[in-house]
Amino acid sequence: MNVEELVRDSLRDLAAEQPSTGPSFADRVLAVRRRRRTRRFASVAAATAAVVAVAVGVPLLDSGKDDVRPSGVLPQDGINAHADQSPPRDMIGAGQSVLAAYWTGRTVPQTKKQGTFVRTYRLLDPRTGTYKKDTRWSYVAVAPGLRTAAVLEQNLPAHRIGLLDLATGKVERWIQLEHGIGGLAFSYDGRRLVATTYDENPDLRIKEKGTDEDGKEMWIWASKYGDSRRSGFYTLDVASGESSWSAVAPVRDINARQDFSFSRAGDLVYAQFIGGKDGLQQFYDLKGNKVAAPANEKYLRSDVDARLSPNGRLAALGLTKEVNGHPGKSYSSIRDPRTGKEITKVRGAHLLAWADDKRLIAWERVTSLDETYRPRLVLVTIGSDKVVPLSGVSDQQGFYGGLEWEPVFARR
Repeated sequence: MNVEELVRDSLRDLAAEQPSTGPSFADRVLAVRRRRRTRRFASVAAATAAVVAVAVGVPLLDSGKDDVRPSGVLPQDGINAHADQSPPRDMIGAGQSVLAAYWTGRTVPQTKKQGTFVRTYRLLDPRTGTYKKDTRWSYVAVAPGLRTAAVLEQNLPAHRIGLLDLATGKVERWIQLEHGIGGLAFSYDGRRLVATTYDENPDLRIKEKGTDEDGKEMWIWASKYGDSRRSGFYTLDVASGESSWSAVAPVRDINARQDFSFSRAGDLVYAQFIGGKDGLQQFYDLKGNKVAAPANEKYLRSDVDARLSPNGRLAALGLTKEVNGHPGKSYSSIRDPRTGKEITKVRGAHLLAWADDKRLIAWERVTSLDETYRPRLVLVTIGSDKVVPLSGVSDQQGFYGGLEWEPVFARR
């Protein structure tokens, strides 16, 4: 089976999986229309809110709130591109994936030799379709549906999680927890959170001697090589706030920050582990025990954000080929998630999110291999060499500094 046939079958299966409205749907709509005029609009609004809540899979913090997302967010096949903006000011997205937020980072010195890496977030305002700066949060995870974000206050590790209404910018509820938290991630359906716990701030830095190639100060992880203060993780039900904590012994790795994320099915969690046998990742059950990777995620890599396609039949893997020139041309591998066999290659140096079962959002470098790495967000398509620019070009902030801004994607 070639890639076009595989994608066509995947899309057909995905469409078949969508639930039917049922034979009585039209009758119910007509019945609503027969009711008194004074009750009609309230009934329709309540029914719409219920349908949206089920479809999104995220419990609404206030079931009486209207859907205030801009019209540009709603089309499933739409492309919101701003190729002249970096960092972006207006909403960027394609298909089911939207740039829900992005952050910039800097190290704030506390002493001559020690500092803290601090993120500054810009969150998508659903009312205006623009990104607005919010300095209150040290860490943000956005739920599917783009209505709710889980947030941590400054000064990690934090001891409570806020559930932020993205439309109003207000925290609707706080979840108080005993163990300090440093990282957050939603499950694929958005109904649960995994919160990684730490005994100290995972973003502490120490100053290295000298400067980088751009003449800037160099800051590295404060902990010694192989030393992480991660203590475990909470799994939380978003609707009820009920939580369960599992201890996890620290693993020897080069990173002090070792945040957990859910597997696609949500029955396991995983974290990046340099040196692990399962593609730079180690899986755990929800009690904190190490387990083997699930069959459909065994060949994934924790450093490739896109992971599984929406229908679960394709796996996004890492960079496999770069063609020199100006601009540089990069290709990443698309594989069968259960066998690890490569199906095809797709443009893009770093695959970030699936727009649908055939298209992905990626970082693509615009400089040659002989120049400083500078990428932009692009939309790439399996079976095509064409790229659609979505953002302007991001600068690299020194050898240790990463990119000028880092994206946070969520499903519509």
